Amino acid sequence: MSGLSKHRYQSVLGLCCLGMAPLSGWACATCGCTLNTDAAMGYSAAAGWRVNLEDDYINQNQLRSGTRAVTPDQIVDHPVDPTAGGAEIEQGTLNRYLTLGVAYSPTHAWNFDLRLPYVLRDHATFGQQQAPFDPSETAADQLSGSRVSSFGDARLLMSYQGLLPTHNLGVQLGIKLPTGHYGTAVKFNSGPGAGSPLDASLQAGTGSTDLIVGAYYYRAVSQNFDAYASGQFQAGVAHKQDQPDNDFRPGNSLIMSFGLRYEAHPQWVPQLQVNLLHKSADQGALADRLDTAGTVLYLSPGLTIRALPRTYVYAFVQVPLASNLDGYQLFPHWTASVGVSYAL
Repeated sequence: MSGLSKHRYQSVLGLCCLGMAPLSGWACATCGCTLNTDAAMGYSAAAGWRVNLEDDYINQNQLRSGTRAVTPDQIVDHPVDPTAGGAEIEQGTLNRYLTLGVAYSPTHAWNFDLRLPYVLRDHATFGQQQAPFDPSETAADQLSGSRVSSFGDARLLMSYQGLLPTHNLGVQLGIKLPTGHYGTAVKFNSGPGAGSPLDASLQAGTGSTDLIVGAYYYRAVSQNFDAYASGQFQAGVAHKQDQPDNDFRPGNSLIMSFGLRYEAHPQWVPQLQVNLLHKSADQGALADRLDTAGTVLYLSPGLTIRALPRTYVYAFVQVPLASNLDGYQLFPHWTASVGVSYAL
């Protein structure tokens, strides 16, 4: 394993980022970051402090259902709930997650990682439209817009990798706290929907306290290649929005990642990840239960560069290979993550 890996320990993840994945609540199965930043920086058992800053870009501008793209007329004329007589036509959601992380490893076996995201989210929708579909329903004067700009839900993750003498098997336990604005904090600011609350799942926070459990394993598989596998599960265990007809709980999520790092050059490390996300439906009267569950598979090539003796920069692009989404959801053609990590 090269010097880049030997002097790395777990950095912070972007959001979005569940640990290796979402930053706070996801409005759907595709609007959170699934990149495993810990693996991108290279797992290690080194003790000390690290500060990390990550920027995740996710532009959901494609309507999909199941495994295929769909059009507005399909959504309205063939709603998921046939009794509704129509459905909402969403135009797009642009997500930016800026995540500050501080990690501390007091020994080779323990690591504590605090991550605080700042959420920037622009959402546009043509609103609920009745069947049969008419092109006028997607006219400019039907478009309502909103903007979220505030801190999201903080996450504290504890990792232990003292199970093996080689310190390359780790288990994780963490919690997501309801520190972000939730409920009806943000409202639509333009269009016919101006003044009405933004969906609960599109707010900066979810109002839920979530339990996070995970595990990871990494090892050298040849002179120049390292490989890893990881998994992380997140589920809500307490909810501030718990009143009758005013309740919301984000769906549970599971992320599994596999990857290879090419370690021949200490100054730059190309790598490739495969990230699989499965999310269950949001629950509660404020939830869009029919349009929030699904499974997505991403291929994520990237590069980590040693810019200074204690500073590393990384960049990744995620390309969806496959998806199976419940209902009608906005989907990204690609996502991007860039970050910088500094060892104190």
